[in-house]
Amino acid sequence: MAKGTQSQFSTAELFVRKPVQAGPGLGERVVSLFDRLATWNERRRQRRALEALPDHLLSDIGISRADADYEAEKPFWRG
Repeated sequence: MAKGTQSQFSTAELFVRKPVQAGPGLGERVVSLFDRLATWNERRRQRRALEALPDHLLSDIGISRADADYEAEKPFWRG
């Protein structure tokens, strides 16, 4: 190697150095946000749907009518 062309890093340093890992990009953050919104929306739909179920189906899943009405009436799910 010529005197002026030598690399500033030794061979050992090149193998040890790790590439800089960037955080999630904007696209990944937007997808994550929409996934969270979709999850919340699905939970909301399920809680609100409890009101429409007949009593015998509610008892099959272990929920009383009062519990179903209480869950569906929470302001958080009403939006």
